Amino acid sequence: MIKNAICTQAEYCPTTHWDERPEQTTISLLVVHNISLPPNEFGGDYIQYFFTGCLDPKLHPYFASIYQMRVSAHCLIKRDGQIVQFVPFDKRAWHAGVSSFQGVNRCNDFSIGIELEGADDVAYTQTQYQSLSTLTQELIQDYPAITLGRIVGHNDIAPGRKTDPGIAFDWPQYRQMI
Repeated sequence: MIKNAICTQAEYCPTTHWDERPEQTTISLLVVHNISLPPNEFGGDYIQYFFTGCLDPKLHPYFASIYQMRVSAHCLIKRDGQIVQFVPFDKRAWHAGVSSFQGVNRCNDFSIGIELEGADDVAYTQTQYQSLSTLTQELIQDYPAITLGRIVGHNDIAPGRKTDPGIAFDWPQYRQMI
């Protein structure tokens, strides 16, 4: 259930990495991503630290190159299916970067970004698909401009620049579940 733009089943972990959407914006796109920190390693709280600006660059050599980035997503779905929300759905998270959908640039303005803890070529867990499909159903109910044709991967809105959610993401299974 979504109440006041927050998923009531999620752990709420607010970040300052967001801003207001442009006035009169209709939320009409859902973007599926993946992330793992360090790359291809799962577990721990590094993603939460990253999205909240608290990632310690000394904890891993890779972190030194990213710890100052100001990025976020609305939600993260961990390998065990747990949902962590960082940005209220009615606010603009910083997940898509340079992007375009159906000729409209700046997808952050009108989209919701959901990160899956994972990597392009590593199978996602069934509990992740279950949490993602349940959350998607709730988002479609609260934001009816998000239709099946407006649920995409990061690679679809930033081709050549992004590859996530990757070849391991089972789009047919996900679409069937929603």
